[in-house]
Amino acid sequence: MREELLSPDQEPQEREVEVGLRPRSLNEFVGQSELKGHLRVMLAAAREREQPADHFLFAGPPGLGKTTLAHIVATEMNAELHITSGPALERAGDLAAILTKLEPGDVLFIDEIHRLSRAVEEVLYPAMEDFELDIILGKGPAARSIRLELPRFTLVGATTRTGLITGPLRDRFGLTARLEYYEPEDLQSIVERAAGILGVSIDAKGAKEIAHRSRGTPRIGNRLLRQVRDFAQIERPQSKGVIDAAIAHDGLAFFGVDERGLDKPTRAILTALCSSFGGGPVGLKTLAISVSEPDDTVEDVYEPFLIQQGLLLRTPKGRVATPAAFAHLGLTPPTGGRSTLFSD
Repeated sequence: MREELLSPDQEPQEREVEVGLRPRSLNEFVGQSELKGHLRVMLAAAREREQPADHFLFAGPPGLGKTTLAHIVATEMNAELHITSGPALERAGDLAAILTKLEPGDVLFIDEIHRLSRAVEEVLYPAMEDFELDIILGKGPAARSIRLELPRFTLVGATTRTGLITGPLRDRFGLTARLEYYEPEDLQSIVERAAGILGVSIDAKGAKEIAHRSRGTPRIGNRLLRQVRDFAQIERPQSKGVIDAAIAHDGLAFFGVDERGLDKPTRAILTALCSSFGGGPVGLKTLAISVSEPDDTVEDVYEPFLIQQGLLLRTPKGRVATPAAFAHLGLTPPTGGRSTLFSD
């Protein structure tokens, strides 16, 4: 039985749809070819030795497949998967309760592992390295420590903030990998696969249009596919539910996704930076307040794609919009000071 805690930013119904679209094996997983190759070798070797696989740490922006890979690791090893998250493990006892329930070979997935408290992290060290758990009995001078043996298990950690993971924790993973944004061709394959699972009729040009606006992220591509499906059903009944390039274009425009994949919140950040702050530099907190978003959401969810697209820069003085950002919004860059911002 797989134990799973829902991510706080996802409704149960949305999560259920995502689980249905999730690849179940490395052969079904599209993209991230180098990482897939590493996992294939390490998992196959562990199966031949009849031992649990080594610990894995997956890093990267949300929606790229870190949780999916944790499921795949468990499936490939024919093991039970237990899922929790860093914020849910408030005390060392919370982690100890999970560890003592593991069976030999089980896979424990900790999402947002960089948010573990230091006390919880200290419990993980001997558990990962020696498969032992230190428990303190009593308080004060009478306190004593006992060490319990744990079954050999595989820990899979996921993080959007690699820099916040301490060195001792990071060094205990057998493989640390960063997931990159997906190429449009891979996203097109993912959209076509999801359409088949959802029973949506879509041609290659329609899937390509959705893929190019998915911001390099499978989760966004699957969400856009469902939105375009609904648009075609209600606004274009004459299409009989078939999604072509024209319907995909109109449906994405209806839901506010532009030709580069920027949705309303992402464009609001770019617009505030260019219009309200003259292109910057501006601090993260100030920028986040101007669009009524938490600063960590701006930094983890929206900024990586804007940086990857060359629309935004992080500088020591703050966030700066590039000339491409002004061009994308149809604005004219300010003449005063702009050359200074890009001179160094």
